[in-house]
Amino acid sequence: MGQPAQTDSLLVIERVNKHFGALHVLKEVSLRVAPGEVVVVIGPSGSGKSTLCRAINRLETIDDGTITIDGAEIPSEGAGLATLRADVGMVFQSFNLFAHLTVLENVTLGPIKVRKLSKAAAEERALVLLNRVGVANQAQKHPAQLSGGQQQRVAIARALAMEPKLMLFDEPTSALDPEMINEVLDVMIGLAKDGMTMIVVTHEMGFARKAAHRVVFMADGEIVEDTTPSEFFDRPNSPRAKEFLSKILTG
Repeated sequence: MGQPAQTDSLLVIERVNKHFGALHVLKEVSLRVAPGEVVVVIGPSGSGKSTLCRAINRLETIDDGTITIDGAEIPSEGAGLATLRADVGMVFQSFNLFAHLTVLENVTLGPIKVRKLSKAAAEERALVLLNRVGVANQAQKHPAQLSGGQQQRVAIARALAMEPKLMLFDEPTSALDPEMINEVLDVMIGLAKDGMTMIVVTHEMGFARKAAHRVVFMADGEIVEDTTPSEFFDRPNSPRAKEFLSKILTG
């Protein structure tokens, strides 16, 4: 994909450090993401990818450094944090849908409670989004009645219903059966084409090649490479990236 025209950064991560006890999981990590940009974060297990993703909306605290979204630094608690979380949609490995609510209720809950939309307006918007991700016909079912791929698409619709400025995807397909992975990736490719700003932690290299503007390769808590998909896959710079690619592309 071509680079988005706008260059002002929507997300700015500056020299972020994070420890879990003695383990230094994020080491002086800095990253900028422009509006409309799709950044795919890849790397071996334990490289800090998911921790970085979770730190962006303060699901993980950071030890030092700064993270700003749209020029505002992320607060650590209080009403400001709730507002920020509403601006940052997150889709997890596990679908995290409310089991006791219908699909429609899952998608309308946030807009009604946080955005203060009327039930009618929230439902109208939810049905548009459920149609967009291909599960509008499941609106009155409960999550347990859906396949994993359908549940993950509902989770994407639920995040979109808040009209976020930024979408975070943390291994969104890793809990899915192989035949369901593409139905979720297709929805994400559609979002990318529509100009949604996205950070995607994934092992799906085909998605990285197809939808990413940039590939960020992490290893041992550091960003080792930050480049275009073609540069990364065809001409990786670091020995660490070359080793990683040789393992996954031949495995």
